[in-house]
Amino acid sequence: MKVAVFDIKADFGFFGKFYSTSSPITYPFPPFPTIQGMVGAILGLDKKEYLDVLEYGKFRAGIRILTPVKKIRMGINHIDTKEGRWQPIKTKNRQPRTQMRFELLKDPCFRIYATHTSTNVFQKLVEFLREHKSFFTLSMGLSEFLADFEFVGVFEAFEKDMPDDYVSLCTPIPLSYLDSKADTPLRIEAGKSYFKERMPLYMLRTREVVKYEDVIFEPTGKELLARPSSYVEVQNGENILLF
Repeated sequence: MKVAVFDIKADFGFFGKFYSTSSPITYPFPPFPTIQGMVGAILGLDKKEYLDVLEYGKFRAGIRILTPVKKIRMGINHIDTKEGRWQPIKTKNRQPRTQMRFELLKDPCFRIYATHTSTNVFQKLVEFLREHKSFFTLSMGLSEFLADFEFVGVFEAFEKDMPDDYVSLCTPIPLSYLDSKADTPLRIEAGKSYFKERMPLYMLRTREVVKYEDVIFEPTGKELLARPSSYVEVQNGENILLF
């Protein structure tokens, strides 16, 4: 199969965790449904159709952390628009704004690997990436955080079954992808940090998340040695896991 590879970066990013509301905190990298939305924005897919066109199984994607994950907290003003207008002066029942402190990613930069069973969809994505075009404005989670992207290339990629030895993987590792028969499917190495996040994996067009996954990653972007049940070897020398 062929995989389109591109990098995405921004000054700030936010990918809200499902259990945080009044004090929003962010995932360290975009979950799979967010990557679907990013690719849908590039292709110009309507929000009602992109989850169908980019449905898991037809569309697969992986992500690599290119710069160390940095988080900061910043106040963001929310204005009250319930009545279809903004009221700049405080009244008895309305505040002109409400400030909430968000946990944000600072200078996030990721590499996206994307493939699709439809040649037309894949070629359109490659064409847009190569010409640096995006139908809708691309953002890093929130509309305020505009993102830029850079096309890396199209590479041949090969599905590999369960390896006999450890493989160096540059993408985060869902726990269910590890070889369950191996005694230690993940090799712990000195000088690396190991974090785990529970992230949404598959979302229906009704916006209902039907599957979550525990994902292991290295926050500075270093590769991890693991024994996955299968993986993808990219022609550029990177070994990845695709959702």
